[in-house]
Amino acid sequence: MGKKYLGLDMGSRTAKGVLLVDGEIFTAIRPTGFQMQRTGDELFTELLAKSGVHRSDIAYLVGTGYGRITLKFDGIPYGDVTEISCHAKGAHHLHPNVRTIVDIGGQDSKAIKVDPKTGKVAGFALNDKCAAGTGKFLEMIAASIGLPVEELGDISLDAKQPSRVTSQCVVFAESEVISLKAQDESQADIAAGVHLSVARRVSNLLSRVGIESDVVFTGGVSKNKGMRRALEETTKAHFVDLSLDAQYAGALGAAVYASEFAQTNSTKEKRKHRERSRFTSLRNDIGSALEVANAAK
Repeated sequence: MGKKYLGLDMGSRTAKGVLLVDGEIFTAIRPTGFQMQRTGDELFTELLAKSGVHRSDIAYLVGTGYGRITLKFDGIPYGDVTEISCHAKGAHHLHPNVRTIVDIGGQDSKAIKVDPKTGKVAGFALNDKCAAGTGKFLEMIAASIGLPVEELGDISLDAKQPSRVTSQCVVFAESEVISLKAQDESQADIAAGVHLSVARRVSNLLSRVGIESDVVFTGGVSKNKGMRRALEETTKAHFVDLSLDAQYAGALGAAVYASEFAQTNSTKEKRKHRERSRFTSLRNDIGSALEVANAAK
């Protein structure tokens, strides 16, 4: 059995894992919690069980996300890569023509420009100073109008006239939404207005890197259909679907990096072995020459 490669994306709210096994992708997901290592160990164990792979078969493991620097796995080579690079690499692995990524997670949102030739980051902009434009913002708004956040996106699709939500601060936006509710505006219209407000904020990030199709929407909020529609309407860009749940893009990118790091290390070891062999051969040749020279005296 060949070597396998594992990626763990320890996000602020949700932890994801991807195991690459001869081209097949295995996934696992759970809340991140406060004990990052424990969560990472649980994801690792679940992926091994799903795939039937042994721990000794893991050639390399890469972590990404907020908790990546806290992880350690005895006996397995480990590296960490930023989530921006991993989202780019993961999206590119699934869709090589991707040029722009919108990543909306629990606590930040990012616009990422991708080099389609390599899958590497060509530029990025992020919002990590304020909750507005993030999954946490949508969660707070959903609570203020009495909805589970999982239903916010679907309900927004039924809007007849999206409400006008202009506040960029989450506190003021929440007050604005409560006011709209008091005016008997429907949940669907308010939800649609909130999604458009977030989309406009994300569009400002995209304008800083330059939006170019094909566009991929990643992160936990990518599962929100209303958010995707709002982004498409606001940006007028072509968004593409991936063959894997886009929430796993970062973990997949980490696994792809793990395979690249393992191959690089293997190449380095082979080079060292060849150099040692040449040195040994040269030393033996010199020894033989000295013996001949000494015998001729």
